[in-house]
Amino acid sequence: MKLEKESIKLLTKAIEKLELGFDLPDFNSSHDYQKMEEVILKAAERMQDNYPYFHPLFAGQMLKPPHPIAKAAYMMAMWINPNNHAMDGSKASSPMEKEVVADLAKMFGWSEHLGHLTGGGTMANLEALWVAGNIHPDKAIVASDQAHYTHERISEVLKLKFEKVATDHQGRIDIDALEEKLKKGNVGTVVCTMGTTGLGAVDPLPEIVALQEKYDFRIHADAAYGGYFRLLDNLESSTSEKYALLDQVDSIVIDPHKQGLQPYGCGCVLFKNPKVAQYYIHDSPYTYFTSDELHLGEISLECSRAGASAVGLWATHQLMPPVKGGKFAADLSQSREAALSLYERLNTSDHFFPIVKPETDIVSWAMKGQKVSEMSKAAQEVFKRAEHNHLYLSLYKYPTAKFNDPDFEIDAEYLICLRSSLMKPEHKEWLDEIWARLEKSRSRAVTSINS
Repeated sequence: MKLEKESIKLLTKAIEKLELGFDLPDFNSSHDYQKMEEVILKAAERMQDNYPYFHPLFAGQMLKPPHPIAKAAYMMAMWINPNNHAMDGSKASSPMEKEVVADLAKMFGWSEHLGHLTGGGTMANLEALWVAGNIHPDKAIVASDQAHYTHERISEVLKLKFEKVATDHQGRIDIDALEEKLKKGNVGTVVCTMGTTGLGAVDPLPEIVALQEKYDFRIHADAAYGGYFRLLDNLESSTSEKYALLDQVDSIVIDPHKQGLQPYGCGCVLFKNPKVAQYYIHDSPYTYFTSDELHLGEISLECSRAGASAVGLWATHQLMPPVKGGKFAADLSQSREAALSLYERLNTSDHFFPIVKPETDIVSWAMKGQKVSEMSKAAQEVFKRAEHNHLYLSLYKYPTAKFNDPDFEIDAEYLICLRSSLMKPEHKEWLDEIWARLEKSRSRAVTSINS
């Protein structure tokens, strides 16, 4: 197959436009382009040893190709290589970052906010929990046992207390278990995951908001994966109700490099109350003098940050604003429809069964069988056979304790399932091909196991 190359033409035109903005004497920058060609082609050869993350048959991990406009704008910015720490190093790209961050805040219903882009969700969550720790230094951070592992790790780094809360069989935080912890009075922040990376489950935000009225705690929404689903109109009504309340939380993390069509790394942290800027106050002897405006480094724990990320996201927002009813939302809804279609096929299959009905675009399913151990072995064999058949899936361990009255024997702590993140809008039209390859892989796996 051929990779997308039209954006290279856009990049060339953009660089020619860019250089017109600098009326300066020429200077010579000498490079050995012949040697560079040898090296870059060698790098391209090395990069062939990758899974085809960009292709619809890659339906495994959460890897979504950047939009061509994001790639071209990011690369164009690299001819300047701005650093969005201070206005000195990012006269154009810092204002662009402020614009896109305001776009994201508006998407969640906030007209007033404090926020900035980060190198990814991990750093964004670190800043959110760091602020939470400053506000409630002696209280715990709590998150579900299906929340991203970085919350526990970050809490350890920040020397904050951390506690896990049990989840229900659909992977959502158990409200009764959460309230039991809240009753003890030592919880400062509850992490509400708006789309887990395992099952794509969305925690019950309405119930958590109701608990906040009874107990004194902050709500941090980890929407790194699922934040953009707030724009969709094809979610379950109960899921839509959760996303509708995101304007009620205290902080939000979202990763444009997941569903937002951006290159790695591009995360974002948002705070509802701009006054949390007080925790970022610091002094720098040489960076904040060329502008009286707020420098992004003054509200960030990171220092040097790629201004190219802001330029790529700005260009994407110009082309496809993150608003309900727009092109961006329509494309994302295709991923959601693909997930629902796969779920329906699994639900009527003689060989597979879905673990839960998807709330976003992640689908997890298991092999039918007599024992968990046998079902897990079969799933692992299908996973291997699928890759040989150029269908790329992932695996997920589902706790067997969450099964209620199963019709198979529980002889292991976890059931190994197959899992897909149907993040590409093309997944909808490719689903017949994906299903055919899945069935072929299953048939060969069964033959191998029985031989």
